[in-house]
Amino acid sequence: MAVIEQLRFRFPRAVAAVEPRLAFMRKAVSFGLVGLVNTLLDFGMFWLFAWKLALPLVAANMCSWSIAVSCSYVMNSMFTFAVESGRRLSWRSYATFVVSGIAGLIANTAVLVIAAKLAPLVFTAASAQLAAAKACAVLASFVVNFSLSHFVVFRRRPVTAGD
Repeated sequence: MAVIEQLRFRFPRAVAAVEPRLAFMRKAVSFGLVGLVNTLLDFGMFWLFAWKLALPLVAANMCSWSIAVSCSYVMNSMFTFAVESGRRLSWRSYATFVVSGIAGLIANTAVLVIAAKLAPLVFTAASAQLAAAKACAVLASFVVNFSLSHFVVFRRRPVTAGD
């Protein structure tokens, strides 16, 4: 007998209360792993645009975000929210994902600018200041983006007669 089945038999009410939360946590972890890949991409592109090409901070952030959000949409549609998306990509859901991601971009950019101003108080190297500010920004946008993806973009829709 599988462990979960033994737990269901011994503690049916507790398992019934915990199982829905486990599904939510699995989604959050999957979203986080997809986010990790896209964060690395975002950091790399941001570094290229801001540090190497010397674009202004906000412009570099928007360029790197644009690349990362597109990859994030594909990966989340295929893995994290596969049930809700049917593993299908569409322009409409991409547009919804991008629009909801703009809230994350606003949070990301606001935290980036604030953290960049505070980072010199903690870090002496300019590269460490930039990395610390971007890390704070990514954390803020994770919270906003997961919430909007889970509750708005990839929410389960009721099945209609036409489906």
